[in-house]
Amino acid sequence: MEYQEEDYLLLSGIQHFAFCRRQWALIHIEQQWEENVRTFEGKMMHDNAHNPDFREKRKEVLTVRAMKIFSRSMGVSGECDVVEFHQSKSGITLHGYDGMYIVVPIEYKRGSPKKHDADELQLTAQAMCLEEMMATQIKKGFLYYGETRRRVEVIFTQGLREKVDKYFQEMHSYYNRKYTPKVKVSSSCKQCSLYNCCMPELCKEISADKYVEDMIREELL
Repeated sequence: MEYQEEDYLLLSGIQHFAFCRRQWALIHIEQQWEENVRTFEGKMMHDNAHNPDFREKRKEVLTVRAMKIFSRSMGVSGECDVVEFHQSKSGITLHGYDGMYIVVPIEYKRGSPKKHDADELQLTAQAMCLEEMMATQIKKGFLYYGETRRRVEVIFTQGLREKVDKYFQEMHSYYNRKYTPKVKVSSSCKQCSLYNCCMPELCKEISADKYVEDMIREELL
């Protein structure tokens, strides 16, 4: 199946979706957004990385910033913070450059490595777009974290690729139905920039027994 361009979703949304499906829907379907310190710092880091006029060749590495990417098969589009093209005999040709190159996507993040795989999924999705666009295979990429100032290598495993495909299919389904999932309260809720919009404590489900118990307690008081 191939999606039409007007049906493309933002690739970066997979990070929100992996973290919390409701957060993704509030941002991408209901168009709600709130800045906090984390989102502001993240935006500043990406603004520094996203210079579409930047293209630099040093020895055997060509570096390109803010590279536009898309995938017809997944129905997404977006930008890579940085893509490095490393000269290699097993690579592909690039217009205007001698030699062969392998493709290495790099995504910038403000904080430090996380326990969940949202960052890895976003980077894997970028690699899958680049593979489709450039008819190549990409084995690995890197996540650069501003807090640690280090690159973390990400191997694009079959498991990550299958999860990316599955999530994008779910995202298209939700978007087409304009469906916002119910809240699933967790310890991460208070760190979310949309906490005040989502109001998870008001939205969470309670059992009928708990509801009756609270009503009786209120009457007795």
